[in-house]
This record gives sequence, structure tokens and C-alpha cells, in this order.
Amino acid sequence: MSYINSIEKAIIVFPFIALLFTIPFILHQYHTYGSIHKLRVFIIYSFILYLISIYFLVILPLPKLETVEWKPDMISLVPFTFILDFIKETSFVISNPSTYIKALLEPCVYTILFNLFMFVPFGMYLRYYFKCDFKRVLGYSLLLSLFFEITQLTGLYFIYPYPYRIFDVDDLLINTLGGLLGYSFMGIFSRFLPTRDRIDQEAFQIGKQVSGFRRITVFGLDFAIYSIISLVVLFFGNTKLFLIIFVIYYGIIPLLSNGKTLGSQFLNVSFETPNMKFLRILFRYIILYFYYFGIPIGTMYTVIYFLNKINLTPTTFILICFLGLLFIFLFYIINFIWLIKKKNRFYDSLLQITYESTTVENKNNENQNSDV
Repeated sequence: MSYINSIEKAIIVFPFIALLFTIPFILHQYHTYGSIHKLRVFIIYSFILYLISIYFLVILPLPKLETVEWKPDMISLVPFTFILDFIKETSFVISNPSTYIKALLEPCVYTILFNLFMFVPFGMYLRYYFKCDFKRVLGYSLLLSLFFEITQLTGLYFIYPYPYRIFDVDDLLINTLGGLLGYSFMGIFSRFLPTRDRIDQEAFQIGKQVSGFRRITVFGLDFAIYSIISLVVLFFGNTKLFLIIFVIYYGIIPLLSNGKTLGSQFLNVSFETPNMKFLRILFRYIILYFYYFGIPIGTMYTVIYFLNKINLTPTTFILICFLGLLFIFLFYIINFIWLIKKKNRFYDSLLQITYESTTVENKNNENQNSDV
């Protein structure tokens, strides 16, 4: 029952961990492949959920701090003691087949099986997606198991004064064996799945076209970089330099970088124009900032300003403010959907700006770096 509770808690925590991982993941995918492959998303996020689940299975349930005390048997460094425990503590009798199934359901046995199968998916992920060979799966499985055992030995990184679970060298052996079993199983299952190389190739092919979400990501990354630079300038009190920084970042840098801002350079997107690249790209971002920030925020500010000049009941005032917020929400949702559908916006059509993906497929680099 505690296993199920641990997994339930992992599922609850997963969205928050995934949210922290999402922005770096999106940036990495667009930087490397120019697109986000749906199967890759499923593999990576299921792997994250799996790691959270087995971590919670190792540390939960947490005991009360005052109940944890030192016990000499909390460290077991003698290997293969699980065999002796199996002989001593189970009802297994080799000459009596009726005891076989009963023995499998006893704690001494299902704990071993749990530690074994807990690491089977780890070996499968490592072989299938991360393209690890036998030796690397062996090493990574041993390291992950050692990390878990150290977590237990240190009392959850010294939160507890003493270990509240046994540090057992047998767990290292069984966990590692589970990882190797997963490696072997994936040798069979991988025949029915698209290879990692195929996923990468499909991602590169999709990335040749600049999707609407990729354009949103470029704008968001540029906005983040520009905001950081602006905050630094504001910190030193040079507010008059904001406009100069804007012109440099969104005009001069693209002019010197073949139509790329710092954000679009990282995400491998180039802005193509028939002529006057400096002015067209600079005006594009002026329109973007006015359209996506000036209009909704300015509208809301104007509404609130005039409402304060009129005598309204609190209920009416709150209702109008709510409608204003609803307008802003719908404004962004509609524009987001429009961009996702790869529809050209009026500012791109007006300035005759198109997008070109500059992502280059580098197979040698991908083979050397089997990351996400």
C-alpha cells in the first residue's frame, strides 16, 4: 500500500518538476533540432515521472524525526545475504512445489523482486533513447542505486540524525541487475519502436519549417534577454539608455548577424526581408511590443483610470475590471492559437518578413551527445 501512496505523491509532484524542466527543454529542442518531436516529449517526460516515482519509493514514507535512532544493523555490507534470508525467512521448500507461489508473496521475496524490477525501466530508457551500451547501463544503474543508498545512509541528506532505512550492498547488486535486465528487454522491444536516430531525423525534417510556436519561443527568449539587459541598465540608473539598447538589440545586432537577434541565433531562425533589413526588423519588434503589451495593458489601464472618475458601486467596478481581464486573456489566447496555426500576422505581411530555419543536422554531434 505504501508503494501506491509513493507513486501517487510522485504524480502530484510531477507537474511542478516538469514545469521547471519545460523551458530549458523547449530551448534545447529548438536549438538542436528546430522542432519538438511528440514522441520525444512523451519519452522524456515519462522518464522524469519514472525517476520521481522511484525516488519517492526509496525515501517514503518519512518517519517522525524523534523516532529515528541509531541501530547497528542499519548498514549491511555483506553481499548476497538476501540468499540466506530467503532460505531462513520464507516457507520455500524445494521438494514441495506448493510452497513456491506462497514464498513469492512473502516480504523477503517481493522486496527483492521490487528492487529488481524497479530498475528495469531505467535500463530500457538508457538503451533505447540515450543509446547507452552494456557498460554504460551497468555504470549508470550502479551509480543511481548508490545515490539512493547514500540518500538512505545520510538520513535524507542529514535531515534525520541517523539512517531510517538500511544501507544494503545487496540493493546495489539487485538494482544494477534490474538495469541490465531492462537493457536486455529493450533489445527485444526496440524492434517494434522507431529508433532514436529516426526520431532525430524526423525532428530535423520538421524543423526545416519555422513553426508558430518556435516564433513565439524566439520572441519570448529575446524578450527575456532584453529585459535582463534593461534591468541591469536600470540598476545603474541609466534609464535614458533603454531606447538605445532597444535599437542595438533589435536593429543593429540583426543587421550584423544576417537577420538574427540573439534569441533567434540560439534558436536557429533568420528573419528574411527583400531590403532595408535593419528598419524592417526594428519596426517589427516595435509593433510587436506595442501590439502584445501596449494594447492590452494600455486598454486595461485606461478603463481603470476612467472608472475611478465615475461613481460606481464596488460590485460594478469589480465586474468591469473582471471583463477587462477577460479581454486580455482572450486577446492572448486568440493570438496564440493564430500563431500556432502558422498564420502570418499583419506585421510580418506589412513589413514583408519571412522566416528561415538555419538548423543544420549534425549527425556526428548527435551521436556524441545522446542527451534530450
